[in-house]
Amino acid sequence: MSSLKIYNTFSRKIETFKPIHEKSKEVGVYSCGPTVYWYQHIGNLRTYIFSDVLKRVLIYDGYKVKHVINVTDVGHLTSDADEGEDKMERAAKKEGKTAGEIADFYLRVFKEDFEKLNILNPNFWPKASEHIKEQIEVIKVLEKKGFTYKTNDGIYFDTSKDKKYGKLAKLNKELIIAGKRVGVGEKKNKTDFALWKFSGDTENGGKRLQEWDSPWGVGFPGWHVECSAMSIKYLGDNFDIHTGGIDHVQIHHTNEIAQSENSTGKKFVNYWMHAGWLLSEGKKISKSSGGLFTVSQLEEKGYNPLAFRYLCLTTHYKKPLDFSLKNLDSSQTAYKRLKNIISELKDDRVENKTYLKDFEKAINDDLNMPEALQVLWKLVRDEKVKGKVKTIKKMDEVFGLKLLEKDGVKIPSEIKKLVDEREKSRKEKNWKLSDELRDKIKKLGFSVDDTDKGSVVKKL
Repeated sequence: MSSLKIYNTFSRKIETFKPIHEKSKEVGVYSCGPTVYWYQHIGNLRTYIFSDVLKRVLIYDGYKVKHVINVTDVGHLTSDADEGEDKMERAAKKEGKTAGEIADFYLRVFKEDFEKLNILNPNFWPKASEHIKEQIEVIKVLEKKGFTYKTNDGIYFDTSKDKKYGKLAKLNKELIIAGKRVGVGEKKNKTDFALWKFSGDTENGGKRLQEWDSPWGVGFPGWHVECSAMSIKYLGDNFDIHTGGIDHVQIHHTNEIAQSENSTGKKFVNYWMHAGWLLSEGKKISKSSGGLFTVSQLEEKGYNPLAFRYLCLTTHYKKPLDFSLKNLDSSQTAYKRLKNIISELKDDRVENKTYLKDFEKAINDDLNMPEALQVLWKLVRDEKVKGKVKTIKKMDEVFGLKLLEKDGVKIPSEIKKLVDEREKSRKEKNWKLSDELRDKIKKLGFSVDDTDKGSVVKKL
């Protein structure tokens, strides 16, 4: 089997993956999770499909993966500049619920989307609100080492004290200039970020729904510190892989590195991996550019969620993926055709080593799923080759497309009624009416086959 090679955002190079625990083949993976104040759109979910493929490739290669996805249910403000209202607080007030009720509802929907997209669940789903103690401990260590300062609105990390700050994002040191006033209080440097925010009144008046006592006063943690505290708790001071969207490189992941490495004195993560943007007509999907669909909305339009997964696999994870309903139509057609071909194959209980070798070469080449899909299509079209079914089953451990599962077809009541009428006409040996009913069923998009076990209805 080929050695796994992955692109490390930190080094900007393709590197051969070497786990920290090489003998036991245990791999720690942390993926930045959702802020559970609203539904997650397909742009967010593309990132989780990427991390799922990474996880599946690691498992395929024989690694034992310990995977953590955090749940942000406090501290993520409406601005990355540590200004604005907490997204959870705003959502709770808008919907007339508690922050906990909001978090539980949208996390449940998020997990349902995982199931629809056949994304493997992590080993842990830690919530920020349940790890306040761990976050306070990280801040206390940073304070003791002289990396923090206090303003009117909170405790901030002083990025000028970190000589390596910004290496992940290749930040220009000129960004770190003194005296930039941002919101309430005063930052010493543009790039400084909040570790702990004091409660005070919310943006729209009134007290916060979520706040805790701390050595610095009543408040809540900044967004970035939760990932450091929880990844260290579940994976250790130094772990293998950290994943997320490309939008996290500049601020969130840069700040994670700063607070983590300066609190532990150790290298935080060995490999940083990031998924590219999901685009709509060449622009990042947004309210203005369009494309902000949820999985449920795509289902309402008649799309199988796995057709979206298939679409994501047609473009390399690092590259921008241009999304449109037209492109999704093409992917759904290709996915259906692929499954139809596979459904007709007979299992000869052997694996095709040649095709598996080509497949393994592709997936271990920085998760080259477009190439892996080409290998799959070449296999199913090869009329001479043996071992198709078992080989496809093996490949689908990584694709996660449920290629060998038969889709359950929902038969409309109108069709069922026509099929029953046809069954009756056949019993009465009214062959003319039977043929007429068959033609009528076909015009409505279904076929009916007569078997020893009765009529079998399929969607055309």
